[in-house]
Amino acid sequence: MILVTGATGHVGSELVRRLAAAGEPVRAMTRRPAEARFPAGAEAVYGDAADPESLAPAFAGVDGAFLMSAQAMGTAPEPTHDLALAEAAQRAGVRRVVKLSTLDGGTGDDPIARWQRTAEAAVTDPARGFAWTLLRPGRFMSNALQWAGQLRAGDEVAIPFADRPAASIDPADLAEIAALALSTGEHTGAVHELSGPQSLTPTEELALLGEVLGRGLRVHSVPVEAARAGMSRYGFPPEVVDAIMRRTLDGDRGSEVLPTVEKVLGRPARTFAQWARAHAGEFPRA
Repeated sequence: MILVTGATGHVGSELVRRLAAAGEPVRAMTRRPAEARFPAGAEAVYGDAADPESLAPAFAGVDGAFLMSAQAMGTAPEPTHDLALAEAAQRAGVRRVVKLSTLDGGTGDDPIARWQRTAEAAVTDPARGFAWTLLRPGRFMSNALQWAGQLRAGDEVAIPFADRPAASIDPADLAEIAALALSTGEHTGAVHELSGPQSLTPTEELALLGEVLGRGLRVHSVPVEAARAGMSRYGFPPEVVDAIMRRTLDGDRGSEVLPTVEKVLGRPARTFAQWARAHAGEFPRA
């Protein structure tokens, strides 16, 4: 049995679909199993990393697990959700673990790096006994889904850092790699840094989406201080906001096109235009 945490998320939902289609026994963990829609063959189960006691039933009988956390960085002294998931997996005797991390993981010494270093170590610590794989993607193409609400109101989208390029990745590519690692064991001990096949700005991505939708879409650039204020409202503490701003404004990490997807899957990574066509139904046409 393979457990997928974050099963309604961008990567988790793709992974559940892929595993179910392949006939793998898969259990999809979510905080709202009664509301979730999973494909035939997938077992929905309640679990919440913020409630560690809820995790034992979700992990029971599982031999492989995809672990991810949406816990906002810096909202606790350490990544308690990642630690709870790893502890539950260890107690259940899970053998194979794929951990969704972020580009560069724990490299560096700012608050983001320290948080991610602890989160990754929760899985890679030899005392856990896991056959582990780390996935370190940069920006997701699916971040564009955040624009859907604004597109219902008109053709202009407010986007922070609209001219900052990144080689965004399709979550479906991440799910395909995770499925391989969970079902074959061929990627044990691998740390995969991942990107899409093009370095594009959000402005360029919006233009491509507009072509797919048949709409002339425009960017309204969000001022830097407004972007900072938005992060604070989301709940990030000041030191995390400062680290995000430094990484975004002072460097170009994440803009490089990496060869990992093609090396692992034997095909090119999906482009943003391909992602947009696949998800066009999630945006208003006019």
